[in-house]
Amino acid sequence: MVYTQEQLKRYSRQIAMEEVGIAGQERLTAGRVLVIGAGGLGSAALMYLAAAGVGTLGIADYDRVELSNLERQILHRTSRLGVQKTASAAETLRDINPDLRLVSYPVRVTPENIPKMVLEYDIVLDCTDQFENKLLVNDACVAAQKPFVHAGVRASSGQIMTWRPGSWPCLRCLMGDAPAEDETNAATGVLGAAVGVISSMQALEAIKFLLGRGELLTGRMLHFDGMRMTVSETVLPEKSPYCRACGIRADAETRP
Repeated sequence: MVYTQEQLKRYSRQIAMEEVGIAGQERLTAGRVLVIGAGGLGSAALMYLAAAGVGTLGIADYDRVELSNLERQILHRTSRLGVQKTASAAETLRDINPDLRLVSYPVRVTPENIPKMVLEYDIVLDCTDQFENKLLVNDACVAAQKPFVHAGVRASSGQIMTWRPGSWPCLRCLMGDAPAEDETNAATGVLGAAVGVISSMQALEAIKFLLGRGELLTGRMLHFDGMRMTVSETVLPEKSPYCRACGIRADAETRP
């Protein structure tokens, strides 16, 4: 690809990196990332992906901007209260980088529509805020053999992992089915800056994947505690053969 002088200046700091260069920037320009959820987690992730020059960004969210969103959902603005989040996100992202191709999905993601969505992209970011939706993203990506980056935040702490096709466990392997009662941030509270930390990590995982450089959070879960300002890591167990999403014996009637 031939970049204009303006584009070369825009991306000059990352092109200067040995891990990126012009070839890496071309990979980013050709990259396609789907972000499911344009709220707290989706905000910083989408903004950094746009700034990095990822060529195509898909944005899926059915909700509208509310006043209580603005403490952490930095994509949106007070002047856009009541506006569809996908439209608000697109306005911010085009202002950051007018060269982007944006694809909006202003609908609720369901088992019926998500399979077609994920097929169009290289990698998916799970930026939803309910465990049931996280399993929906997990199952669709596993079925389509599409890598995805899971993340979750409660209060001032968060976690993140990346799944890729292969021998690594998926989210359903680790956590089973959705709990009967899934606490939301409205009930537990959340610090916007902590959400931003995890969201930025999601963007970084996607960028590394597109570049084919660095070490992804595959087979391990990173835990962030914002109050103690500590980061720890859990090496994940082998995937379960009985997992309903990725197990080879998912339909087994009995388990050992």
